[in-house]
Amino acid sequence: MNESLLKKEFKESDIQRVRNLVNKDFTGKTKQQIGYQKKFTRYSEGDIWEENGKTWTIKNGIKQNITKLDKAKKAIRIPLACPKCSGSMNHHLHKKMYKIHGFCFDCTVEYEASLREAGLYEEYEKNLMQGNIKSFLREIEDYTMTLIDNENTYVTEHGDVEDWKSNTTNQKQKLLKNLQTYIDIVSKHVD
Repeated sequence: MNESLLKKEFKESDIQRVRNLVNKDFTGKTKQQIGYQKKFTRYSEGDIWEENGKTWTIKNGIKQNITKLDKAKKAIRIPLACPKCSGSMNHHLHKKMYKIHGFCFDCTVEYEASLREAGLYEEYEKNLMQGNIKSFLREIEDYTMTLIDNENTYVTEHGDVEDWKSNTTNQKQKLLKNLQTYIDIVSKHVD
């Protein structure tokens, strides 16, 4: 009769758990489970995959999310050491030159000195300045076009539409003409 009481009190999983503890198998299973099991895929360094609508990769052994801003972050990130000479990049001039040239101030000085020796410095300087001017002209043109395209109409709390600045076609044409005149004047000084 005692045997029947023991069988009723202890289940097979209880007995298996005690066996696991005696054998020092603390993670051993005591039950079989049937049902959904997530597919497990092992990824290695540099692999790129998509999961739950996000793109992932493994960098330096760490799973990281790839975002649209990663390229922008990498472009503005300044390294601790110059990629050309491995010198420290902690001075403000090193940081400024890295943003322009991709290496530290000392390497920039050496590079420009080598251009002077080869007789190419004037052309290098001219291209650098003209690139800045062309960029400035593009920014002015973009700004002017947004002003022209801006409707400047606002809806009040009562639902009335107010026009705070009337951009008639005549005013738009005048703005475009002034912009083109300015661009032509500045473009004469740029090759």
